[in-house]
Amino acid sequence: MAQQLNGKRVAILAADGFEESELAAPRAALQGQGVETHVITPDGKGIRAWAETDWGDTYEADKSLSDVSAADYHALVLPGGLFNPDTLRLNDTALSFVKAFFEAGKPVAAICHAPWILINAGVVKGRKMTSVPSVAQDLKNAGAAWVDESVVVDSGLVTSRTPKDLDDFNAKLLEELAEGRHSKQHA
Repeated sequence: MAQQLNGKRVAILAADGFEESELAAPRAALQGQGVETHVITPDGKGIRAWAETDWGDTYEADKSLSDVSAADYHALVLPGGLFNPDTLRLNDTALSFVKAFFEAGKPVAAICHAPWILINAGVVKGRKMTSVPSVAQDLKNAGAAWVDESVVVDSGLVTSRTPKDLDDFNAKLLEELAEGRHSKQHA
């Protein structure tokens, strides 16, 4: 698979309070296959992780949201956590960035609470998805078909529930990235 992923670039969009493992594990899986990753933050500054029960490490940003475009990347990863997606779902620039991946048919992977961002971007209606259980009703209210599974793939959209699902999440992320554009991925 590494050869199929050679030269690919993936954006990881996050803000303070992201769940540390949900950024670190996908990034490591991608980089392990030769994929270039960029941590993108709203202001281009470092962000502080939430490590299950307390604040974790600070992660340096590679780029500011204002300096990037979905056209620069082959896929998007949205880590969860409670604070991070709650911040990003109210950021119009972040929502436009996310929506552009769907409009271009590019893979998007969201875990835990990150589907909140997708709801506000208006891209979940009619999609089969999973998330942390506390977001299930929000997804249903937005028109998604929510299921309780470790990972769900719907035409390039990869969703998972919690850090315990990261192995399945990462495997499907790599698979969807290798497949490339998805004609049924839509905004």
